[in-house]
Amino acid sequence: MSTVDLTGRVALVTGGAGGIGAAVARRLAKLGAKVAVLDLDAAGAHRVASAVGGIAIAGDVSDPATMPAAVAQAEEELGRLDVVQLNAGIGGGQTGVDALDVARYRKLVGVNVDHVVYGLCAAVPALRRQGGGKVVITASLAGIAAMPSDPLYTLTKHAVVGYARAAGKALAGDNITVSALCPGFVDTLLLGAAKEEFAAVSFPLLTPSDVAEAVQSVLAGGGPGEAWIIQPGGTATAYDFRGVPGVGGGQLPPDVVLGRV
Repeated sequence: MSTVDLTGRVALVTGGAGGIGAAVARRLAKLGAKVAVLDLDAAGAHRVASAVGGIAIAGDVSDPATMPAAVAQAEEELGRLDVVQLNAGIGGGQTGVDALDVARYRKLVGVNVDHVVYGLCAAVPALRRQGGGKVVITASLAGIAAMPSDPLYTLTKHAVVGYARAAGKALAGDNITVSALCPGFVDTLLLGAAKEEFAAVSFPLLTPSDVAEAVQSVLAGGGPGEAWIIQPGGTATAYDFRGVPGVGGGQLPPDVVLGRV
């Protein structure tokens, strides 16, 4: 695990009231950052913020107004913004391959995808004011591999990884590093009843602290547009995407600006 000093820096963590978000908030505070903890669960956000000496922000990240307001509050109360952990996420709860609950689907996309776009767009001007910064998006292994048990969740996490890869390259010139973190299965409430199934076969799970440690590694060494993987018993590493076939049988590099020479 690489070290990083966040003394004097300010971080914003979404979904920070519990699970991965709370662990990340604690880790960033330990590294010296003042942390703004954003969550729909206002009481939980206050509890974590009080524990780390930060501030709590209550809000629904799928609402387009929430992320700009959160960034503004973090800047106003803590003085700046340097690190953003776009962590809030929910499970699909339906396959979406032969029937669809549209309301639940829209909520899934709102939290898992829209919030990431809203969050990055809100954060970039604040990060530019500091001469750059770091954005880490919590994705999933379902963002680089199919998860047949939850195709809709897979859809959202693939979208997040693709967005991080492209946005990271687009913002590299601003000294803003955007990376995705793709954990394996983590022991959080998101697992639901599946946790018992994993336990029955002694399937190893990551802890939220494992993921927070991986976030630290990404902050210390992550490159623009990288997607990092963390699995139980392993260390966080950047995933090596293959190139794609090009015109005439050649191979395009993994990151391509289509239509430009």
